[in-house]
Amino acid sequence: MDLFTTSNTPNILPFDGEAIFYGRILNKKMCTYYYQVFMGSIHWKNDETVIFGKRIVTDRKVAWYGARTFSYTYSNSLKVANLWTAELLELKGLIERITGETYNSCLLNLYHDGNEGMGWHSDGEKEMKKQGAIASLSLGAERKFVFKHKETKQTVDLVLLKGSLLVMKGTTQQYWLHSLPKTKKITTPRINLTFRTVDYKKSLSV
Repeated sequence: MDLFTTSNTPNILPFDGEAIFYGRILNKKMCTYYYQVFMGSIHWKNDETVIFGKRIVTDRKVAWYGARTFSYTYSNSLKVANLWTAELLELKGLIERITGETYNSCLLNLYHDGNEGMGWHSDGEKEMKKQGAIASLSLGAERKFVFKHKETKQTVDLVLLKGSLLVMKGTTQQYWLHSLPKTKKITTPRINLTFRTVDYKKSLSV
């Protein structure tokens, strides 16, 4: 497998941030293997969020994993992390070698089909490492992903290929929103693994 580095991979954002798209880093066999493992072994739960004081449960499912058991606020709801699985540690090591970054946790998302997506947001929770890298690995269905600048409203979009890696870092979360638009064209599931660095001093031990 060829490994990419940021020195030969361009930043797809025109300004105010870094979003490095490495393309496919897993071959077809590896994509199938990890997809099947995660579909069957991850402790998936429906995501919950609190909007204007109202608790909303989404069809999309999520799971948190990390180097230690900790709690973390995401989508205005408290999450509790599970400990790493062997497969997640394998992928974490691979992505760390490719990106030159380190990660201590992973949020997994399961979108059952194109009717499930993610609206405009940025990942700037207080427990996250400031301007830390977020590495997003895609398995399953290929989906469109869009960035939108918070001030200029300029957009940048790309297709997240099966087995592909996108890394957001620097001031990206400060200046850009991102979304996974819904679409009726996609009828199969997508698993998204987002490797992150949580500041344990700002999180709660469980």
